[in-house]
Amino acid sequence: MPELSLYDLFWAPFAEFGFLRRALVGCLALSLAAPPLGVFLVLRRMSLTADVLAHGILPGIAAGFLVAGLSVTAMSVGGLLAGLVVAVGAGAISRATGGREDAALAALYLLALALGVTLISTRAGSVELSHLLFGSVLGVDDPALYMMAGIASLTLLALSFAWRPLVLECFDPGFAAAARARGGLWHLLFLVLVVLNVLAAFQALGTLMAVGLMMLPAVAARHWGRSVGGMAYAAVGIALASSLSGLLLSYHLDLPTGPAIVLVAGGAWVVSALAGPVDGILPRLLRRPHLTG
Repeated sequence: MPELSLYDLFWAPFAEFGFLRRALVGCLALSLAAPPLGVFLVLRRMSLTADVLAHGILPGIAAGFLVAGLSVTAMSVGGLLAGLVVAVGAGAISRATGGREDAALAALYLLALALGVTLISTRAGSVELSHLLFGSVLGVDDPALYMMAGIASLTLLALSFAWRPLVLECFDPGFAAAARARGGLWHLLFLVLVVLNVLAAFQALGTLMAVGLMMLPAVAARHWGRSVGGMAYAAVGIALASSLSGLLLSYHLDLPTGPAIVLVAGGAWVVSALAGPVDGILPRLLRRPHLTG
């Protein structure tokens, strides 16, 4: 086997194939916008909320598929409506019944998942089912790419206004309430942004792995940053590197693209948990004082 040059390893796949360039641009857009939201989910102890919303959009996506087939517009509109129903409905149910919001989310998530799978199974074949559940990074077309870029731009713009209220809600909700920071409104905006980014990730990674680029870099980033901003920068960097590395591994080793990206992000989390300077296992062991006789 001839030895590959650095050009062949890192640049040739993108220079030769347009679908790989579109996949790269789409994943980079997701990597810029979704990980900061994941950081706030981690800080608010809502890490599983993104996974709940990723499954919550499935009935809407299935309805859009039944109406218009694999249409980006139809599935996106349906997924957005379903995700908002789950996100807003859980809060409304918890306030009306006095129960916990996470319990309402769990109930709605299970109902949405069962309904979505039932709707898809009535018409979708194995190819369509695989696309809806696992995505197709290499099949990202121009409409999907425009949607990813638009949602990423909207998310970054919204976070520029919502950053301070969200940080305040994370660390001092009592002061935020006393200062009338409108925490409920910012929380709702935050959930809408999460739904939009999960919906954008669905086009590339499917409903079952759409949360990968949002949460794994964010969980890993807590071992590299001591401030919220530092964690956000680290999460974005890890997501960007995971997207590029996952695409290249998929191309050179003939692996499924979406899982390859998520596995690389998972590997980054493992390395971070072991060697990260903030609460990493190895640094903590090295800092532990030795017993002296």
